[in-house]
Amino acid sequence: MPIVTLAANLAAPVAPGDKARRPLVFDGAMGTELYERGILYSACFEELCITKPEIVTAVHADYVLAGATVIETNTFGANRLRLAKHGYTHRVAELNAAAVKVARGAAGDSAYVVGSVGPSGYFLGDASSADEALVREALYEQACELVAQGVDGLFVETMRQTNELVWAVEACVRASEGKLPVFAGASLDEALRMSDGTEAHTIAARVRDAGAWAVAVNCSDGPMTALAAVEAMLGADLPVFALPNAGLPRRVDERLVYVATPEYFGVYARRMLKMGAAGVGGCCGTTPAHIRAVASAVRMFSPTELGDLPLPPASARESGEGAGAGALRPAMPFGERTPLAKALAEGRFVASVEVNPPVGLDPQKAVDAARMLKASGVKAINIADGARAQARMGNLALAVRIRREVDIECILHVCGRDRNLLGMLAHMLAAHELDVHNLVLITGDPPKMGDFPDASAVYDLDAIGLLKLAARLNRGVDPGGKSLGGVTRFVLATGAEPAALNYDREIKRLEEKARAGAEIVMTQPVYDARVVERFLSDTKHLNLKVLLGVLPIASHRNAEFLHNEVPGMSIPEDVRERMRMAGTGASARAEGVAIAREMLGAFRSRVQGVYVMPPLERYEMAVEVLDGFLEA
Repeated sequence: MPIVTLAANLAAPVAPGDKARRPLVFDGAMGTELYERGILYSACFEELCITKPEIVTAVHADYVLAGATVIETNTFGANRLRLAKHGYTHRVAELNAAAVKVARGAAGDSAYVVGSVGPSGYFLGDASSADEALVREALYEQACELVAQGVDGLFVETMRQTNELVWAVEACVRASEGKLPVFAGASLDEALRMSDGTEAHTIAARVRDAGAWAVAVNCSDGPMTALAAVEAMLGADLPVFALPNAGLPRRVDERLVYVATPEYFGVYARRMLKMGAAGVGGCCGTTPAHIRAVASAVRMFSPTELGDLPLPPASARESGEGAGAGALRPAMPFGERTPLAKALAEGRFVASVEVNPPVGLDPQKAVDAARMLKASGVKAINIADGARAQARMGNLALAVRIRREVDIECILHVCGRDRNLLGMLAHMLAAHELDVHNLVLITGDPPKMGDFPDASAVYDLDAIGLLKLAARLNRGVDPGGKSLGGVTRFVLATGAEPAALNYDREIKRLEEKARAGAEIVMTQPVYDARVVERFLSDTKHLNLKVLLGVLPIASHRNAEFLHNEVPGMSIPEDVRERMRMAGTGASARAEGVAIAREMLGAFRSRVQGVYVMPPLERYEMAVEVLDGFLEA
């Protein structure tokens, strides 16, 4: 079994850096997977746990292998009312017991097993007292059988009728005597309502009052609807989970095909987690590939405890005793580490521009761009780490070449996506040796559909773990506490999203980053002065050097894409209208530059620098944005 019980896991709060509980990864669809493996829809899926247990086991095992930490039993329809159509009313105990045994065998010590309790199959819009009693008894009977078999929790799922959802929750709470977690899964329409019109936030409150430990949106069309439902349910003071379908099915050659790709699913899983979801999984049409994408998103949101990077015992640190133990040394003063840090320490305004490594072998265009930017007065070049998760030249190589040929400082982005702890340590020490000392430490985006969509995302360390690692190197010790024989002189920057969907979480996480060692924060692009005002006010106590992110918009289409598709980006309607009115081509780019200059001008005196991200490698737009703002 997992280290802690599911009950203990749910009882612990979800918070950035919290070690007691990390987001759960639920499995995906059972029914559509069985169909894909040759089982007819007309079959009794629950009976397969007895007649073809190897197929059900294989589905469970594939989800565990994909990263699921919660497996639902194949008992969606294993109540007497649904089983009646197969003539199996008398087999409730037998089928539920077999399903738990199969799921437990596949889950092993890697995942929790929760009993699935689906709808009764009755339409209950005008339910009589006799109908209510019949449904309550059927759901209670099934819940009792699942509890008797030792499940870790009960999942009431895919309920469209409000009264049935409440009855099912009450039945599960009663069957488990309130000792097992009960998840209440509501299936909402695109307007976030149940079949009787009850809204998502009301449902969350109703199931909480009925005794549910957590609320979930499951089935309910695709990830976009689920994201909105998560936001609506968060106010009920319950953990919220999301298990959407893989979009809406389409009929292709007489088959229903779910078209939401695993990559798309993973992107929305990340958005749900950032908003505050306590876990994500899948429903109809989702496959192990979809759950693999969810697991990757969860690892990015809350990586392994390697991020804690323990120091040696205090006695060893103070005396230097022990096998290889190293005493903590004083870190080099901030202003002495690099010219960039010196400028910031002296209160000078600094400007950096992003220039990314090429896709392919020839970095000359990037080197030439750095040379042009230096001639225009830019003092530092930002180099992303695997920009857009594409197969690109390593940014450390480009940083070294730019320093050698252009003689300008580089700011190296380091993300946790591609390297494990050992690889990350080696990468940082190599950067130190090669005289690249300005670091932006970020978690990093998951691999996207492109060159290598099946590439694994590592995420041993998130941004906080990376900051802790670099801060320890600056004190002269490695992650295990061994002496480095000196100290590194890394300048520690990190990122933030002033327009984050879950703003409170973003601020709390930035506070964690500051405690972990961050000295500079580089923001995502912002187009609303009120957003910047709020961010600067809410982070003033952290005493971080703020580099305002600026991305000059290239076109109206570009504006709509950034606003609707990129997490953390919010472009006000009036700004998008300005871009629409500007037309296309040079006039649109000029308007984008003007908008960026207005934002920079409004806050030039209140931030310590600017971080410009030229769109589509149009580096001349960065020069136009910065014209008149740079110090001689």
